[in-house]
Amino acid sequence: MKLIRDIEHYQPSGPLCLALGNFDGVHLGHQQLIKECVDFAAINKGTAAAYIFDPHPARVIKPSKAPKLLVTAERKAEILESLGLDLLIYAPFTQEVAKCAPEEFVRYILVEKLNVQQVVVGFNYSFGFRGAGTPELLNHLGNKYGFKTKIIEPVEIDGQVISSSAIRQAIELGKIEQAAAMLGCYPALSGLVVKGEQRGKSIGFPTANLLVDPEITIPGTGVYAAIAKVDNRMIKAVVNIGSKPTFHEKYPTTVEAHLIDFQQDIYDKELQLTFLKKIRDERRFAGVDELVDQIKKDRDAADRIAVLPV
Repeated sequence: MKLIRDIEHYQPSGPLCLALGNFDGVHLGHQQLIKECVDFAAINKGTAAAYIFDPHPARVIKPSKAPKLLVTAERKAEILESLGLDLLIYAPFTQEVAKCAPEEFVRYILVEKLNVQQVVVGFNYSFGFRGAGTPELLNHLGNKYGFKTKIIEPVEIDGQVISSSAIRQAIELGKIEQAAAMLGCYPALSGLVVKGEQRGKSIGFPTANLLVDPEITIPGTGVYAAIAKVDNRMIKAVVNIGSKPTFHEKYPTTVEAHLIDFQQDIYDKELQLTFLKKIRDERRFAGVDELVDQIKKDRDAADRIAVLPV
């Protein structure tokens, strides 16, 4: 997959089918859009592409109310490539772009710059100044300017429409299986391993402290079974997310992973945690001995839940 950040670098390669949206998390609904593009490209010997604004428009228009994201731009690109996308365009979103009228965006970007043959959007897609553009308007403008518009209907699980906001809420509530069902995979976090208080090592359960991008959604406080990935190696893990109430009255929320049967020094390395299931809520213990007993139980539970890929 080719990635470009300036459409001036776009070079046509057969008919272009373009998916429009933010694709945060690249959930099952998003995957339907990408599949339409990939199928179109295969049939028409063309290019399957996505056009995504970066940063997320909400971070420019209303930064104080912008939601946290499910994945980084880098992770999003990896998932899109795995789905067969040929081209990803990350377009800068600015205040000037925010003021662009819907028809101006269609005429200047989709028609003049990209010469699209087909555009694919979700049922709730909006574009242009104050989100005035709708899928129906896009379809009308497509007829006017000579491209087809494919509108994907909502994808549901158990009667609930899959959306990035629904997935975000599930993750924040610790409902990992529910989030995974909508994503099509288990949610993950990545970051550098940094030094913490090193208390875990002193009680026999060393932990890797993850430095997480503050713009990314993290699971709610509690203890989780997970699979860690470091140096292309998969390791079972038990992860604590919380503020260490046994030792502190107030403490910033941290993400700490104990890698089961793993002893290597991984400071300053990239660590990925794939969350599988919440084991229990966070709570305060009467002392270190009680905490250690519970950690042993948590480790054993995580060991049973996590299954490493063969």
